[in-house]
Amino acid sequence: MTATDPQPAGTGRPVPPPPPLDPELGAALDVIFAAMGGPLDFTDIPAIRRGRGFGSSDEELRRGGAVELEERTVPGPPGEPDISLLICRPAGTGPSDGSPGLPALYQIHGGGMVLGSSRTGLENPLDWALELNLVVVSVEYRLAPEHPHPAPVEDVYAGLVWTAEHAAELGIDPDRIVVAGGSAGGGLAAAVALLARDRKGPALAGQMLMCPMLDDRNDTPSSFQMAGRGVWDRAANHIGWSSLLGESRGGPDVSPYAAPARATDLSGLPPAFIDVGSAETFRDEDVTYASRLWQAGGRAELHVWPGGFHGFESLAPQTALAQEARAAQLRWLTRLLGN
Repeated sequence: MTATDPQPAGTGRPVPPPPPLDPELGAALDVIFAAMGGPLDFTDIPAIRRGRGFGSSDEELRRGGAVELEERTVPGPPGEPDISLLICRPAGTGPSDGSPGLPALYQIHGGGMVLGSSRTGLENPLDWALELNLVVVSVEYRLAPEHPHPAPVEDVYAGLVWTAEHAAELGIDPDRIVVAGGSAGGGLAAAVALLARDRKGPALAGQMLMCPMLDDRNDTPSSFQMAGRGVWDRAANHIGWSSLLGESRGGPDVSPYAAPARATDLSGLPPAFIDVGSAETFRDEDVTYASRLWQAGGRAELHVWPGGFHGFESLAPQTALAQEARAAQLRWLTRLLGN
């Protein structure tokens, strides 16, 4: 699906060609599209949900007994339905074993605000759980367009507050909780970090934002360069944000808790890890967000992976660039958590 804008709004200039894909990733993307029958058509969200799986089975998540799973139903936002948390921990590390609380990764799934579940995108977090001996808490949040803003972010925040308040019960160190997510999940992780700061909520150890979806305006040079290309182009991005925000998308009054790029104050936030591909829609908004964190006196580590498409480290994990990206993510978590 392609966008219709031939040039960045108001510039009168043609759009430059996009950066080239990494050759290995380009070949992988061809294989992915061949298997999928082409890019997803986000004009029919219900059909995508019906036709494709967006999560791992419990058997897959248990990793042959290396991971223990527990599902909890916990209170949602005030006056709203309860939410579900999937708690994944290395086997034998339950809260009753007498060991100190483990660090925790509060995982928020991607899916453009319209797809996915708490069992989506857990491959890397479970690798980190086993490597670093940490607990993964994956939150199920309501999806747009049926549940527009603020439902998704408020669900995610309610689950985070519950997790922090019940840290001892879960065998978690409340001082070492990191919010994490990719794509829409990365945007929600950034939004929850803002909410936790502004509401004086849980003191987060870090925010791990992987190719995060941050800016509803959809008007950066990279969004125009990638129109009609990759797995999440400018047209898909328009649909995702419009599903979340309706007619307010791109307008003057969008909340930073919906689109963190709208925040005017990025001070006082936890250390951030941000990575993104050079050949994807979110490149420029993510680079700008990292720069603004530094300008506000914050800590941020930024990686722009040359020739990377959106979500390449999960969709093409066998490639050299994906392995480098995964290694950088693990190194940052290791340093942050003192492992």
